[in-house]
Amino acid sequence: MDDATRIELEAAAFRRLRDHLRERTDVQNIDMMNLTGFCRNCLSRWYDEAAAERGVELGKAKAREIVYGMPFEEWRDRYQTDASPEQRAAFAKTHHD
Repeated sequence: MDDATRIELEAAAFRRLRDHLRERTDVQNIDMMNLTGFCRNCLSRWYDEAAAERGVELGKAKAREIVYGMPFEEWRDRYQTDASPEQRAAFAKTHHD
């Protein structure tokens, strides 16, 4: 496989993941963090970092909007729920920042 095809396939897979996460608003970021170690915010940070590495000024808010499909604050108000004590405990076990 040539590099151009590989990059196209990777981009297509990213778009499919992004679109899937936009549709699955029932899946909370804390659940993703507890199960996979990353969430929508991580994905948007990686997107922003990749842009910066290429000299593209994107910024945190715009990167989040690309991943969430709307401004983060709007998504949070519409779909984010409070984390349960169990979710917080699971997060605390695996994330020691």
